[in-house]
Amino acid sequence: MTENANTVLAQIRRIIDAGGSDADGRLPTERTLCAQLGVGRRELRCALEVLEAEGLIWRRQGKGTFIGQPPDPTGVLAADIVAATDALSVMEARLCIEPTLAALCAERASTDDIGRMRHLAAKIGPHPNSETAEIWDGALHRMIARAAGNQILLTAFSLVDEVRIREDWQRVRDQARSDETTRLYHRQHEAIIDAIEARDPDTARQAMTEHLNRLMRNLEKTLDAKLPDGGAA
Repeated sequence: MTENANTVLAQIRRIIDAGGSDADGRLPTERTLCAQLGVGRRELRCALEVLEAEGLIWRRQGKGTFIGQPPDPTGVLAADIVAATDALSVMEARLCIEPTLAALCAERASTDDIGRMRHLAAKIGPHPNSETAEIWDGALHRMIARAAGNQILLTAFSLVDEVRIREDWQRVRDQARSDETTRLYHRQHEAIIDAIEARDPDTARQAMTEHLNRLMRNLEKTLDAKLPDGGAA
């Protein structure tokens, strides 16, 4: 059984961070990566597409895939704390970090950054494929974090993101997703990007806060429904 796309993405980030490339920055071939990670070609290519859209790798026909900008080394620390936290704690952390990142992004994002955000939001769309919705959603939020231009906050975001992609939490988020919520999330993503493009930090902060609060409420409802007595998680 192959890993899900988000897990494959995290594995490749760690390979990049650990220097798992040739001297010229070239990653192993797709065949080698598939064998090394024990994943299928489709899952691998989905992960590589996300990394390319984020600007972390680039590909040249006939030459291979090259590292563009290595991710932050937060995987080991995330592994240490993942067992001591839960999905709602992750959302609380996101609410502390991501609205500020969105506000900074409104001040600092380049035109190219905003174009990449539009591309990633379009990949999610109002009717996303359930197999890829989470991976593209994560890529959009990471792009906003990178474009904010604050390395300390980016490292904090990356740590939370490493914990967030745990497979059992992804299943909860999948259960919390519906046609209605995906349409709403699409509108909220567009509102966040619109505020960033308008260079309006306050509106960007508010739009991200509203988006994350809605995500948190939906997660709480899903977790409550999973408990026999309907109590809080």
